[in-house]
Amino acid sequence: MKNLQATTTLHNGVKMPWFGLGVFKVEEGPELVNAVKAAIKNGYRSIDTAAIYGNEEGVGKGIKEGLQEAGISREELFVTSKVWNADLGYESTLAAFETSLAKLDLEYLDLYLIHWPVEGKYKDAWRALETLYKESRIKAIGVSNFQIHHLEDLMKDAEIKPMINQVEYHPRLTQKEVQAFCKENGIQLEAWSPLMQGQLLDNETLQEIAGKHNKSVAQIILRWDLQNGVVTIPKSTKEHRIIENADVFDFELTNEDMKQIDGLNQNHRVGPDPDNFDF
Repeated sequence: MKNLQATTTLHNGVKMPWFGLGVFKVEEGPELVNAVKAAIKNGYRSIDTAAIYGNEEGVGKGIKEGLQEAGISREELFVTSKVWNADLGYESTLAAFETSLAKLDLEYLDLYLIHWPVEGKYKDAWRALETLYKESRIKAIGVSNFQIHHLEDLMKDAEIKPMINQVEYHPRLTQKEVQAFCKENGIQLEAWSPLMQGQLLDNETLQEIAGKHNKSVAQIILRWDLQNGVVTIPKSTKEHRIIENADVFDFELTNEDMKQIDGLNQNHRVGPDPDNFDF
């Protein structure tokens, strides 16, 4: 992991950047377009959105402008979107994919995820993802917010196992069991809300480690993600922050640092519980 273009290889051989930009809660408009463009211009090669964010059109526009400004091709970028709960089902997932693709104004997606494990619905949606994958409309397919039992249930009937599981992951929620299970099954773990929506920035332990490395708390957390082998997609709309977040490739946390950060775990979620949600 030497730089922002460093990749992990998914179990189907597709290369995915370790680091990307998330756009959760960023509304359509110039701010969004500029954030995506700034990320690409500053070396990011992975952009993560979702149908429910309601911002795929702006992301698509930012991608187009960013590719042009950076002078790179679409193939050099890794774009993720997700199918929302209301669209889970075989035909409805196929239709949702076409809608997302049209809004993003792209010819294919690099990664498409089932956003939440809605009981009784995710298996049909997974079959749709397998179909799209076989048709080369998507380079990789995966899930989001799946616990071990959801993954086991899905894999019982799946032809293709998920390549990614994107979950809430930060020093207060280290998900060690989920990570171990994914590792055992060749599923790459990816973190959403890696900075716990800013709630960890004044944590004393993290501040101490940050001081030692002359880095920000955010940079320490993101580096911890990477050293734990977890893909990460911090969100920001400010160009200086987008640049700063990615400045994590020139230092290394010690084993002691890693242990200390792991020790902050409280199994505390800022997002919904995948075993208990009603949307």
